[in-house]
Amino acid sequence: MTLPNYYLADLPPEAEMSPALVTDACLALKRNRTQYLAIRDTPSILRTLVRTAEDWLEADYPYRKLALAQGPAHTGFSEPTIATGLDNFFRQLTGENLEALLVQELGTTQRLDAFCASTSDSRTRRTALATGPELVGHITAGCVPNGAFMAIVLGLLTRSAQFIKCARGGAFLPRVFLHSLYGSEPKLGACIEMAEWPGGSAALEEALFAQCDCVTAAGSDQAVEAVRRALPPRVRFAGYGHKVSFGYVTREALTGWRAKKIVTAAATDVIAWDQLGCLSPHVFYVEDNTAGLALQFAGQLAAELERREAAEPRGKISTETAAHIAARRAIYDVRAAHAPEQTRHWCSPDSTAWTVVYESEPRFAVSCANRFIYVKPVLDVAEALRGADPVRDHTSTVGLAAQEHEMEGLVKQFARWGATRLCPVGQMQNPPLTWRHDGRPLMADLVRWTDWEP
Repeated sequence: MTLPNYYLADLPPEAEMSPALVTDACLALKRNRTQYLAIRDTPSILRTLVRTAEDWLEADYPYRKLALAQGPAHTGFSEPTIATGLDNFFRQLTGENLEALLVQELGTTQRLDAFCASTSDSRTRRTALATGPELVGHITAGCVPNGAFMAIVLGLLTRSAQFIKCARGGAFLPRVFLHSLYGSEPKLGACIEMAEWPGGSAALEEALFAQCDCVTAAGSDQAVEAVRRALPPRVRFAGYGHKVSFGYVTREALTGWRAKKIVTAAATDVIAWDQLGCLSPHVFYVEDNTAGLALQFAGQLAAELERREAAEPRGKISTETAAHIAARRAIYDVRAAHAPEQTRHWCSPDSTAWTVVYESEPRFAVSCANRFIYVKPVLDVAEALRGADPVRDHTSTVGLAAQEHEMEGLVKQFARWGATRLCPVGQMQNPPLTWRHDGRPLMADLVRWTDWEP
């Protein structure tokens, strides 16, 4: 299967992108939205999304087969990693979940179709309509496709034309998803554009921003701030800067039969999208005193990563990235040789496929990613939070493994500290469709509200 040239992202790498080309594309999107998308109702959009998601879960679906066959060469992820990531996302895209998202964000499922009232609106004798932007621009980052997938879903729900600008090398999987939508409903596919160019291309971005009513951006704090500064004052903006995540495992959770299950779940979090997403753990804090639970956990996690590498191999990485991992490993070789009670490490032989570092220092450590994980012993939650305090303002997800009776106290402590998402270990890179990204509503930054007081 070969993808046709429907989108700017389909052009060959040598094709020149110009501001005029971007402007023309935006104007075409607005025309197409008026004719094909703005007139659609919510149930019909939901049916399209659900049907497309169901297709993506079928092994013989041509677009899925294309993504798995060509994805490793385009993205660097292995075929099993891509397959698991696609399954996790499209399993979430059900009618029930989409309706729950609309109710969570807008109060009712009909809010985008007509003036209507939620329970609180009825008390004040008020109805309201939510309207999406005419054109929303999405600036995505990295090679994990979920952000672009979700942008497409939200744009369709709000009946907005979309221009999605992917990071260099990050367009392939979102582009295949977009083509699958076009294959199912060409008129909807014609309301979305996708392009790929290096960040900081001021002339191209200026042309895009001049046509947008709303822009979302993900990436480093510096990149997000640069987009915000470049926007015209009238354009609404939602920025998602750099985030990190970590796990926390209690000593009670590691007693008895659950220990092996928790280790397996922790390995799943490390393996998902090769640990390259904002939701991927850099560190697992493990409650310990003198029993050596954290050291034991680290050794078991290393064994599990070694076992999983055979069936779910890490993708290819650049020479520079491999050299960085090797250099970091060398540091821990030296430390382990001089103080083995404080530092130990395990790593894949003859490759950089996975690395586990046990370090008694509780201070948060930023991983090399690509399946490089730290395990750090702590006495309790308070010590873990002191260790993670340098990244408090940049923490997204905390994966938790604890006994049921411990959970209520734990989640309150992490919430008050600043974590915006708490989930079981094993689900860190698999948030629900209704997840509030960085603790913010998903649609509030997109829609405009109109209240009617009859």
